[in-house]
Order: sequence, then C-alpha cells, then structure tokens
Amino acid sequence: MAPGAASAAIPTVTSGAAPARGSTAGRVRTVAEPTAGGPVGPAGSAGPADGPFAPTGRTVAPSPLDPGATRDPHAIHRTLREEFPLTYDPLLRAWVLSRYADVATALTDTRFTHGHRPGDPPCSRAHVDVDMAELRSVTERTAYVLARRIAERPQADLVADFCHWLPAGTVAAAVGVPYRDMMRLVRGRAAGALAGECGGQIAVREKALASFLGNILADPDQVAALRDAPTALVARAWAESLRRDPPVQIAVRRTRSEVRVSGGIIPAGASVALLVGSAGRDPERFRDPDRFDPFRDDPGQLTYGSGFCPAVLLAGLEAEYALRALFSAMPRLRLADGFRPDATGLITRAPRSLIVRPGG
Repeated sequence: MAPGAASAAIPTVTSGAAPARGSTAGRVRTVAEPTAGGPVGPAGSAGPADGPFAPTGRTVAPSPLDPGATRDPHAIHRTLREEFPLTYDPLLRAWVLSRYADVATALTDTRFTHGHRPGDPPCSRAHVDVDMAELRSVTERTAYVLARRIAERPQADLVADFCHWLPAGTVAAAVGVPYRDMMRLVRGRAAGALAGECGGQIAVREKALASFLGNILADPDQVAALRDAPTALVARAWAESLRRDPPVQIAVRRTRSEVRVSGGIIPAGASVALLVGSAGRDPERFRDPDRFDPFRDDPGQLTYGSGFCPAVLLAGLEAEYALRALFSAMPRLRLADGFRPDATGLITRAPRSLIVRPGG
C-alpha cells in the first residue's frame, strides 16, 4: 500500500476545530529551515512561511517512518496524537492523522476517496453467491489438518508452520485448488474466484492471525479464558486483537474537498496517511488502550468495515478455528521458554515468529 503523491506546494493549515488534549493546532513537521520565497515542496520542509499556524521555531514532529519505528511505533504515535494531530510528513508525502476520531472519519466519510477496505459498502455489494456454511467447513478442516501436522514436534513456529498456511489453505480448499498447488495458485487468480479484490487480503490475514495468537499465548489468563470459549467470545477477542495490533498500520486516502479535523483543515486534493495503529490505541477512545482485553466494554477496530465480505468472514473463521484446532491437537500448547512475541513492520505489522512448545 504505497502513499500517494502530495500536492506540489503545501497549503496553509487553516484554523479549524480546537484540538483536544492540549495539542498545538496546525503544527507541522519541519526537517529543514524554511527557504525564502514561500512554501517548500514535499521533499523539503513543510508548511508556509506565514499564516495563522506558521511554525515559530524549529518544531519537528516525529515521522511514522523514523528509524526505530519498525520496532516500536507506539511512542511516535503517542507524540503525534498528543502534540501533532495534523502534520505534514515529507517522508510519506502526506498529511498525517493519528487520532481515532479523525482516522475513523477518513475511512468512512465521502469527503475522502475510499481505498479498498473489505467490509465497506462498495465491497459488500460486490460479493454474491458465497456459501457461508462451506467456508466454515473448509476453514475448520484446514485448521485441523495444519494443527495435527505440528502437534508431535518438540518445538514449532506458528507463524511459519500455521499462520502462513491457514489463509491460503482455506481459500485453496474453497475454490478446489489441490493442497500441493495452493501457494502457487491461491495468491493469484484462484483467490479472485472467491473474493474478488479481497484476494490480496491473504497476506493481511496471515499477519492478523499471527498477532491474534501472539496476544493470546502471551497471557496464560487469556489461554484459560479462550481455550474452550464460545464463538461470541472468540469473536470479541479477534476484534480486540485487530484494535490493539492491526495488521495494516497505515492506510492512505485523498481528500475530495477541504476537511476539518483535529488541529485544522486538510485542503482538497491532499494525500492523507491514516495511522490505523495509532488510532486503535487512542486513550480518548479506549480505556487502558495498550492492554489486550477481550472483555472490554469499549471495543472498536478499523481494519475491516462492518458489511459482508468473504475476506472479513474468513479472517474471523480462521481466528476461531485456529484456536480450536491448536488447543484440540495440543492441549498443553504454550510459548517456548523465554520467548515473547515481537511485532515488527511499518506499513503492515505482526510477529515474525511464534515459537511454541506443542507438548507444554
């Protein structure tokens, strides 16, 4: 998902809604001293030399692409939410939104162009004749086959041996692709036979599943609560993982017209980077936002829209049957001694490995 190009000159951030939490409205990322003669383009400093919110000094917002962000983006996100609710980032060539309310608006408001987000209304209207019972059946079958393949090992990596295969294997089974051919075909035309534009969501579902299993296995209390949990509770845990650790961290949209957000107004025709990962941990929206809590009474995730889509349905089914198959085949499944899930990535993010002891 590549950010789009920004306007040739960076328009003034005009006065808009008063930002909450003591933020400074309209502060912008400045990476070099402004040059004489007016605004500087995306590759240089950002912001005009005058205007109601012109920088008064060398005010620098962190970038989601700064060194170190791939290991720990949360400190950067916190600074952006609190101090720079609207800022231009020359590395992304886009205005950056980091608060939940602003990101949620940009994902649904018609004043922004809508990229493909599974579950949004245009996506929902594109899918017909999907046999939900068959999808559930093939997801369950695939999950149990994969779980049994690793149950007797002394140690396994759930990312490489399970998460990498379940989304592809489910689609392969659904469209009748032989197991031995699934990785060659499912990521191409075969996936499209089931999910249309959502076929490219296989890699996203892999990452989402890895984060989901990591969140659960990292906490013995969650393992106990979800080992034999009803479908509704597993679904809540799945949505909570998408909130706390979304597989897609940054989405890109473009404004069709001026839009008022926290900190000012984004001009028409501007590229906008939506920090989905930051929005999911906004303390103005969620209590104790860094905590994984399937029982929270203030849920909300932005990875998927609320409408029907095979990719969204499959993702939820894969999460449910992954848990059921893994704990059925490996009742004593746990993380390997000393191992803790470690997510990495900038645009997409998930643990690279989940080292487990299948036999406890």
